Amino acid sequence: MGLGNPGARYEATRHNIGFQIGEELARRWDLPRAKQRFRGLIAQGRIRPGGPRVALLLPQTYVNESGTSAGPARGQLRAGLDEVVVLHDEIDLPFGEVRVKLGGGVAGHNGLKSLRDGLGSAEFWRVRAGVGRPDSTDPEIVAGYVLSRFRESADDVRRLIDDAADEAERLVERIAAQADALEAKR
Repeated sequence: MGLGNPGARYEATRHNIGFQIGEELARRWDLPRAKQRFRGLIAQGRIRPGGPRVALLLPQTYVNESGTSAGPARGQLRAGLDEVVVLHDEIDLPFGEVRVKLGGGVAGHNGLKSLRDGLGSAEFWRVRAGVGRPDSTDPEIVAGYVLSRFRESADDVRRLIDDAADEAERLVERIAAQADALEAKR
């Protein structure tokens, strides 16, 4: 699931990097055109022929309401919380750094707070794309920063998207392998 805000006003902003990573994954996986469901755009398919099945959701709510899209989607798809992967911006990481994490706090990220509420727990996977932090902790300055367009070069932003998509693919493969191993034990 990629986090972002709908509409042209927010395209290519730091807060929408999750959408951009999700769109890159949909392209790589050759997923069919997304359909409107669960207050979002969802595309379903396999990451490769015979590979794991995936559902890629881009909530069309604002980031801080994304749980209202994710919760119903997870319920309908019968996805375990440990199968949910969230792609999002992370101001606590330097620009260009990507980290994967299972669960944890929400560190003031309103999208993660909403997901925690909508999913019933914060114990979901995160692919955190570092967008850097402004030199202030003032909430208005921070909000303005994440809602601004990147100042970094287009090549550097593309590299961040690609690196985060690479991490997401590895994570999906790992989650699928773990599920297969559990199924084989039954």
